[in-house]
Amino acid sequence: VQLQASGGGLVQAGGSVRLSCAASGSIFTLNVMGWYRQAPGKQRDLVADITSGGSANYADSVKGRFTISRDNAKNTVFLQMNSLKPEDTAVYYCSAQGFAVGDYVQTDYWGQGTQVTVSS
Repeated sequence: VQLQASGGGLVQAGGSVRLSCAASGSIFTLNVMGWYRQAPGKQRDLVADITSGGSANYADSVKGRFTISRDNAKNTVFLQMNSLKPEDTAVYYCSAQGFAVGDYVQTDYWGQGTQVTVSS
């Protein structure tokens, strides 16, 4: 299973960015898809995740500003980021937890990071 993220870039504070991440390969099911971020010198933290049933979970720091959604048919997850702040600057990584065809153990999959830079 491979995850391909896109949509990062440079944006001014108060602006918006939409990230996308498409999963491909021999996917049986992806139970949870989500986004993490890592700022320089900091650990990678959960931003938001969403189950296949649509139940979403957000970090307190992004509640009310970010919205996660997914298209199960296309194995794609989105992150709409509004009212961006300089402290949102980080490399954003998409993730998925699920099963590839033929696997019997749930696996964590990671995409390449995409940089989001918010200027003040």
